[in-house]
Amino acid sequence: MSQSLAYFRGQIVPIEQANVNVMTHALHYGTAVFEGIRGNWSDSEERMFVYRMREHYIRLLLGCRMLMMDIGKTADELCDITENLIKACGYKQDLYIRPLAYKSEELIANLKLQDLSSDFTLIMVPFGAYLESDGALNCCTSSWRRIDDTIIPPRVKISGHYVNSILAKTEATLAGFDEAIMLTPDGFVSEGSGENLFMINDGKLVIPPVSDNNLTGITRDSAITIAKEDLGMEVLERRIRRSELYFADEVFLTGTAAHIQAVGRLDSRNIADGETGEYTSAINEIYQKAIRGENPKYRGWCTEVSVS
Repeated sequence: MSQSLAYFRGQIVPIEQANVNVMTHALHYGTAVFEGIRGNWSDSEERMFVYRMREHYIRLLLGCRMLMMDIGKTADELCDITENLIKACGYKQDLYIRPLAYKSEELIANLKLQDLSSDFTLIMVPFGAYLESDGALNCCTSSWRRIDDTIIPPRVKISGHYVNSILAKTEATLAGFDEAIMLTPDGFVSEGSGENLFMINDGKLVIPPVSDNNLTGITRDSAITIAKEDLGMEVLERRIRRSELYFADEVFLTGTAAHIQAVGRLDSRNIADGETGEYTSAINEIYQKAIRGENPKYRGWCTEVSVS
């Protein structure tokens, strides 16, 4: 039988016991770093396939470095904690795994990171589709610009800067769109509110550089690898103008939560025929098998966890 548990203050406890004090610094100031990791259940193999877990924890620790947090654990140790919690919870379905490193000091009115203690917690919940669309997404260009690296570095998942994404996502959904596409302060394409962006023209994959205020996406990296190695596509990393998306053959978004999702419309204009394109479909088909351990070539992307 499955149960809701958390790793909290060094031990596995019922999730209702994983509580922090209202004075906790991260609660007030967003001084935390998180990750989103997918656990993909395979009925045929009766085990969980955790997608690129170690890479997620390497990125988490880079974020910890930025916020001067020492959680006293290596990426491999964090992977072990995650595997143990998966086994303890006993879920036999797809999971969203949320590690969080945070400034745990019960202290306000102190903005000096070096003075503040840190801790690590981990939860996981059953999770299905992130983007609520049966087909290609209907998106808009957000009026909210992507936060610049000189303000808060977006290449890691610092909790406080996600207010920027939340404002964009809220604006888009209240206006009837599925997702927001965000621009850099100087007007170039950055990414979605929670996904990296790709454009395809003449069989070439074009992506904005990470230096345009983008997350160093792990699913982004997977899509690039599949496009190059399996489909033989040329991959170009360069700045993209907003209007280029209107004229693209295909546009799609990638993220651990979102997987790979086509964009069919942007700002009330169809992208090509408004449907999921040929290359997007091909990349997604390979990716979907890879994350469940069904593609031998990419089996190394997954950590296999047996659940009794």
